[in-house]
Amino acid sequence: MDQASNEEQENVNEQSAFEGEASEGTEEDGRIAELTRQADENQQRYLRVQADFDNFRRRTMKEREELAQYASMKLIGQLLPVVDNFGRAVEAAKAGGDVESFSKGVDMIFRQLEGVLDAEGLKPMEAVGQPFNPDFHQAIMTVESDEYEEGIVVEEVQKGFMLKDKVLRPAMVKVSG
Repeated sequence: MDQASNEEQENVNEQSAFEGEASEGTEEDGRIAELTRQADENQQRYLRVQADFDNFRRRTMKEREELAQYASMKLIGQLLPVVDNFGRAVEAAKAGGDVESFSKGVDMIFRQLEGVLDAEGLKPMEAVGQPFNPDFHQAIMTVESDEYEEGIVVEEVQKGFMLKDKVLRPAMVKVSG
């Protein structure tokens, strides 16, 4: 009987081990299923974020193109009255109007144009009497001057302009040499 009870005990131990392995396998299968589900969720989340980013990039590009296309719309709208006044002045000149009133009219239109440009941040540079600075001036020649020392702007050939804080067009100048 000893041998029979040993065999019986071994069978019980084998069965317990098999059941332990089976429950361990079920536990692993559950863990694998959970990890697979999490990986699928992460993949879906990644795909949604990628699609959102692509949509954002397209929308931003379209907005940038529209902004560039219509950026000057406000300025053009402000300049239309100036253009209208120039048209009236040209018609008055063709009709043989008085030269003095025509000159005053053109002067008024010029001041109106300067006002629009000033409101947009355009400022003329003062160059004469200033030290030459290649960031703001374009020297076209050097001249002898008794009035100014060397390296000072003597004459402005073409006015320079700043748009807000940037040089829009450097002043063309003559510099004392």
